[in-house]
Amino acid sequence: MRILQISSARHFGGGERHFVDLTNGLIEGGHDIFVGSIPSSPILAELRPSVRQSSFELSSSNPLNFTKAMALRRFVREHAIDIVHAHIARDYPLAALVVGWDGGPGLIITRHVLFPMSKLHRITRRRVARVIAVSTAVASVIQSQGIFRDDQITVVPNGVDLAKFRPRVEHAAGRLRVAILGELTPNKGQIEFLRAAEIVAAKIDNVDFIIAGRDKRDGDYGYQLKALIDGSKFRDRIQLIESRIDVGDFLSGLDVVVSASRSEAFGLAIVEAMAAGVPVVATATAGACEIISDKETGHLVPISDVNEMASAISLLVKNPAARQEISESARRIVTQSFSLDRMISDTEAVYRDVLNDRRSVSDSPPRELVR
Repeated sequence: MRILQISSARHFGGGERHFVDLTNGLIEGGHDIFVGSIPSSPILAELRPSVRQSSFELSSSNPLNFTKAMALRRFVREHAIDIVHAHIARDYPLAALVVGWDGGPGLIITRHVLFPMSKLHRITRRRVARVIAVSTAVASVIQSQGIFRDDQITVVPNGVDLAKFRPRVEHAAGRLRVAILGELTPNKGQIEFLRAAEIVAAKIDNVDFIIAGRDKRDGDYGYQLKALIDGSKFRDRIQLIESRIDVGDFLSGLDVVVSASRSEAFGLAIVEAMAAGVPVVATATAGACEIISDKETGHLVPISDVNEMASAISLLVKNPAARQEISESARRIVTQSFSLDRMISDTEAVYRDVLNDRRSVSDSPPRELVR
């Protein structure tokens, strides 16, 4: 298939990791892949060189720049694109304009978030062949809006490249490391993690805590978090890493990962930790509850409840056998349900279904000739 992947991402997060892994995986599967992105997008550095050479430059300032839209439409026709796949809400109208009405490429959009789609997307719905939701929770939100038919919505959970996450091995007794990963925002709950860390640190001496993430907006939350760390009596045991990290290498040195989110559509960091064999303590967001079986493949705690979070962390850091048992169970689940190969094959199946549907329509006789 000849596939155009569109993303005007300006920052790199879970949705962008999905985009990169899917795009590179489709190339390895023998598809002809093209990419539409803004020039400064961080996704470009992560893509295969062949894709960077066959990319289209989107407008950085206006996603619906008419000149760019018409140029992209010509690009789609000149390269005989079969599928156009848009991954960010602001790119959906552009993708709809590019594919045109009946007879053009099949349009697929992916929803990575739980908040509802805007009224603008009702205008473009007739051109969308299929909507991919990254979790059942996301699919439920889409269904509740009634913009798309239920048969247009397909759940394809995110997947991770298991080869990048080697199972960790319990090390000799020493200092333990508990970490949280993600952009510094109120939704990710780093301050709640910090409060829970202080509770654990007051009772257990051999545990250090790491907050890995950057404040992409240089906003108040990052400053507030840093001030709280500086003012903590346990500041010597709390590390903030704002530089970019190799997630696989970073996870291999941890003993527990915490997801303290207030809302999570999927929870890619949770799956990555499970793939690395690191036990996870997660707040019971919709996304986390689809991934973790409480006390079997991880621990679920009430959202924003720092005391329950601290209790779950303490239980794991004090019990190597419990960590190992959860580690093994979690990696089995990831291998079965959240592998990158499964995500790519399921996405390919959506593409094929869309193309088959379009061929069926084009092969049908004119309506007035049907008897």
